[in-house]
Amino acid sequence: MYVLTHNFSLYGEGFLGTVQLTVYASLLALGVLMAGFRVAPVAPLRAFGTAWVTVLRNTPLTLLFFAVMLGLPRFGLVLPFFTFAVLALGCYTSAFICEAVRSGINTVPVGQGEAARSLGMNFPQTLGTVVLPQAFRTVIPPIGSTLIALAKNSAIAGSFSVTELLGTYKPLNELGYNIIWTFVWIALGYLIITLAISALFHVLERRWGVPR
Repeated sequence: MYVLTHNFSLYGEGFLGTVQLTVYASLLALGVLMAGFRVAPVAPLRAFGTAWVTVLRNTPLTLLFFAVMLGLPRFGLVLPFFTFAVLALGCYTSAFICEAVRSGINTVPVGQGEAARSLGMNFPQTLGTVVLPQAFRTVIPPIGSTLIALAKNSAIAGSFSVTELLGTYKPLNELGYNIIWTFVWIALGYLIITLAISALFHVLERRWGVPR
């Protein structure tokens, strides 16, 4: 226990950093918008949505971090490393949320959209008022799994001078603490975060999910 008690503030900073990365990147992950682009009747929007998902889903997250951290400053965009990390994580996660939402949209009967259009609704109204509320019920579990993966993916940010939970092992290792117990407490921190996300989405699924 002394590894944790003697370095509680360090673990606390790392834990808070991981929580902040997860929350901010989740808010930035506009997968719903990209899913709307992918099913839009406008060809350029569908092409943009498809390209976004294809590129980001097939790009290693570490490579995306390098592109954001080293590439954007060359174009004059200089931001804190934490902001760059949120941007990389949010964009990467948005591709997976987009596909989860699109799969949910495909479960909504075509007649629902046709009925909405017959009432004079345009595409944004049909999508936001009729289709997405029904699709949301089926995509709660996959979105929850994606956000759990996001919390664990945030560990990559520690390699780019961003304070997060996994990175706490470096100063503790230099101070000579037992590496096994160092990682035990790190793993417990990640377990707390992922269980909290899982519990939240379990509540959402029980309230709004499709009955089995």
